[in-house]
Amino acid sequence: MDRREVLKIVAGVALTRAAGVIAEAQRTIPIIDSHIHLFDTTRVAGVPWPPKTDEVLYKPASPNRYERITREFGVVGAIAVEASPIESDNDWVLKQAAENPVIVGVVGNLVPGTPDFARELERLHANPLFVGIRYGNLWDRDLYADAKKPGFIADLRLLAAAGLELDSANPDARLIEAILAVSQQVPELRIVIDHLPNAVIPAEPTARRQYWTTLKSLSQNAGVFMKLSEVPVRVGNRLQTDPSFYRDRLDALWDLFGEDRILFGSDWPNSDHVAGYAETLGIVHRYVSEKGAVAMEKYFWKNSITAYRWRRRLPDQPVV
Repeated sequence: MDRREVLKIVAGVALTRAAGVIAEAQRTIPIIDSHIHLFDTTRVAGVPWPPKTDEVLYKPASPNRYERITREFGVVGAIAVEASPIESDNDWVLKQAAENPVIVGVVGNLVPGTPDFARELERLHANPLFVGIRYGNLWDRDLYADAKKPGFIADLRLLAAAGLELDSANPDARLIEAILAVSQQVPELRIVIDHLPNAVIPAEPTARRQYWTTLKSLSQNAGVFMKLSEVPVRVGNRLQTDPSFYRDRLDALWDLFGEDRILFGSDWPNSDHVAGYAETLGIVHRYVSEKGAVAMEKYFWKNSITAYRWRRRLPDQPVV
């Protein structure tokens, strides 16, 4: 047995032990995962994402598969976030959720400013599992430009009036600026910024300072939340598991938004590109555990209730 094989075995043993420690710790703190994706690559019509060329993701991502992977870690519920620009897929995801009570909410796909927005919003809102919509840098959309189109902001006011939220997507400086503008025009709208630790931050010093200034202004709106998601990083081919590697980046965001407006999200199964579920959870668990039990409860489940207003469906799902 050569040195490389020995290192692989040692790494595997370490990961197994880490997963066991996390699973044991999480038995006292239930987890609501605020960001997963559901899709079925075996559907006759196919799926718009992931592509067939993606050997990691291109297989069905079902609630049952998710439960099998996450049960040992104390995950008791999840928010399914849209993974398709096809409007009828709202109904497909809601059907999966209805049949699987581990899914406590669905963030769907609607386009504000389009003629059928109000009608579709009213129809989907009749389902208590429908908790909001997602809009940002995906599906060839641009919140910065689109928010200036006729009817867009008016439709976001309808969303807010219905008590639903807006998720963003794929953050960068332009999107953060756009979210700030939206929050100023519709201050009553709850907004959840997805994957903020993985945002593309400008390298140029002036633009970089402006990014953090904009984010600070945005964080002052008590209705704006952020997901500490898409955290794991690989350097070369090695996953960084030491919390100190992430601390400066995560501390900057934690200091801005505070422990009451930060949520756990795994981004499963998209996260499998970088790390398995045990590793993804382990990194943020070790980081947040340093902040104490109260902060951990808020991060892992309490804040998701405030952000999404999801309703309990299983006895082990927590309530405030």
